[in-house]
Amino acid sequence: MKQFKLPDVGEGLTEAEIVRWHVKAGDPVKVNQIIVEIETAKAVVELPCPFEGVVAALMADEGETVDVGRPIISVDDGTGTDPAPASSAAPGPAPERGQALAEDMVPAPPKEERQPVLVGYGVKMGAAKRRPRRSASTPPASTPPAGSPAPRSVQPPARQDTGPGAREDAGPFTGESAAPSVREGARENGPAAGAAPASGGRVATLAKPPVRKLAKDLGVDLTTLTGSGPQGSITRDDVQSAAGAVPAPAAVRAVQAGEERIPVKGVRRATAQAMVASAFTAPHVTEFLQVDVTETMDAVGRLRRLPDFAEVKVSPLLLVAKAVLVAARRYPMINSAWDEVAQEIVVKHYVNLGIAAATPRGLLVPNVKDAHAMSLPDLARALGALAETARAGRTQPADMAGGTITITNVGVFGVDAGTPILNPGESAILAFGQVRDMPWVVDGQIVPRRVCTLALSFDHRVVDGELGSLFLRDVGAMLEDPLRMLAWN
Repeated sequence: MKQFKLPDVGEGLTEAEIVRWHVKAGDPVKVNQIIVEIETAKAVVELPCPFEGVVAALMADEGETVDVGRPIISVDDGTGTDPAPASSAAPGPAPERGQALAEDMVPAPPKEERQPVLVGYGVKMGAAKRRPRRSASTPPASTPPAGSPAPRSVQPPARQDTGPGAREDAGPFTGESAAPSVREGARENGPAAGAAPASGGRVATLAKPPVRKLAKDLGVDLTTLTGSGPQGSITRDDVQSAAGAVPAPAAVRAVQAGEERIPVKGVRRATAQAMVASAFTAPHVTEFLQVDVTETMDAVGRLRRLPDFAEVKVSPLLLVAKAVLVAARRYPMINSAWDEVAQEIVVKHYVNLGIAAATPRGLLVPNVKDAHAMSLPDLARALGALAETARAGRTQPADMAGGTITITNVGVFGVDAGTPILNPGESAILAFGQVRDMPWVVDGQIVPRRVCTLALSFDHRVVDGELGSLFLRDVGAMLEDPLRMLAWN
């Protein structure tokens, strides 16, 4: 019987939501067969099964949020239950010298076969031992405090720390290292780690990594908390309560008539955190420019009739993207990032062009890799594929990583302009408003023209007002006369 634990899919995340199971109890599964879809803070990811057998049980429900490392499915691989570990047998007396030959004649247990695993996680062969940790409040086992009774002798069971099961006996929480003799002695003769010693201080080690991360994000000192979970462990509710963010009682949270409560998790939660961090870290400046895009709209119509674009969707966004790419080449600092740790500006001589997309799962910003090197037909195909993938909810984390500058098309919602917030790690974002007929002065005459509003937000630590204005002016100039794209490219 094998258990498949929720892996870290290479994003450094600590939890994910079970979106949809592709199998049920009793179904046969093969190696690398897709068995479940999970939603992380970045994307929906399909997970394959790392071993073959028959599904014995699904250990997490759809819609449930699961910590990384928790078993989510049990598969019967035909080997029956896992053999009892060596530590379960009672230790016998030390072998006599005359027993050595007999023991040498006993065949060694077969080496456990390495199971296929997913890229980025899985089993590691070899020893995985840790030295036991000793908290400041736990006295050494060999030197009990004066006046206290002698500690009861606890014989540690034999451990076998090699192979895939090396961490199975490592304590009740991920990352904890169990030392039976020390821990059992501490329970009998002194305060255990995580319990409140007589001095009034508390050592909060009984907390899972996701809870520790939550405490760090909320600025909560775990050493000041008393855990309410099993064995005195600190739970999310303990941390949220200490941070003043504990949910209201059920009676208060009850949905009243005309109200609906939607849990904030996954992409929406990650987006909210990123936007707050961006808004209060980077000093935003937004500039606006109204542009006569009549020539651009005519160019879009002509491109649609060309054979090169016969099977490609051509929209005004294509020429806006091209104008941004050309302007970014003219002003490289607009395509850069602020490195807070190194106190450096990172100028990027490539463009991974982000396109903000509104999806049922929330705001996503996938990007077209190396967009600066693409021809116009290739750029059109890349934008079309990006939009189709986002609408289908199949955007992968890699598609959203590494963006350098972003465009948000608010015009599709009938909006003229806005003040977009920078995508974290970038220094500029351009909002493209709706195109509509407006009276415009041309050669001293008021005539109807196709007009839109551009709004550029930029990080004032990297981009000063002059640079931002020049970049926005050039984008507008290319949309007024698309031939400038050829002249400046």
